[in-house]
Amino acid sequence: MAEADGTRRRPRQLGELADVYDFLEEVRLRPNMWVRHNSLQHLDSMLTGYRVALGIHDIAEPFDFWNPGSHRPFSQWLCQRLGRQSSLGWATEIEREAEQAGRPAMEMFFEFLDEFRGRAHEL
Repeated sequence: MAEADGTRRRPRQLGELADVYDFLEEVRLRPNMWVRHNSLQHLDSMLTGYRVALGIHDIAEPFDFWNPGSHRPFSQWLCQRLGRQSSLGWATEIEREAEQAGRPAMEMFFEFLDEFRGRAHEL
């Protein structure tokens, strides 16, 4: 990912990351390093592990990707954005959208994520 001045941003060490969105920016920068086969299912599994670790270590961090239960803002937003309900989860829905559009699913995920985060700041 490029900085505002056009230079490529350097990868950061895990200790430099503050939250899940910082982690996702590292994934965006080097998806092949972090996510097997650029699969959103694998990314979803990683994020589930991230959420479990937050719970185990009693860390209070806003987390928009938790699928079980009713607290899943990204999934709810995505269903509204796509105009349909689904119990399959955000990763499957984005992979389906990407396949229909003939586009990489990881690229589409980050476009949706940017839109989601932009809308969250508007509310």
